Amino acid sequence: MSTSLSYTLVITGAPWSSQAAQTSLAFARAVITAGHRLDRVFLYGDGVHLASALSAPPSDEPHWPQQWSEFLSEHQIPGIACIASALRRGLVDEREQARYELSAHNLRAPFQIAGLGEWVDSTLTSDRVLYFHGSA
Repeated sequence: MSTSLSYTLVITGAPWSSQAAQTSLAFARAVITAGHRLDRVFLYGDGVHLASALSAPPSDEPHWPQQWSEFLSEHQIPGIACIASALRRGLVDEREQARYELSAHNLRAPFQIAGLGEWVDSTLTSDRVLYFHGSA
């Protein structure tokens, strides 16, 4: 008898400078295919670039932000960008745009900006928390 597990993925590598985005997406797809649950995907550090609506990779390269966005939407999995990491890297949602009186927002749906409490909750509620880091 197979036991279903719940997972949280933490991505810290930028989509254009590491394999974190593609490796974690392949793992996430395998989790769902195997009948397990993905509780959330948490973006931290340079990983928040995965939630940018302004990414435009060359046409001959995979569009990891778009692929992640489609995957999360299809499976109704929360995608969370750490607020501190996001603000440092110029990634804001409508709420932060208004709060800081910025001219635009650039958070790709369905990602949300939230605090480290989401990560802490994951460590308490998911069976497994896996990290996908960028290169040092």
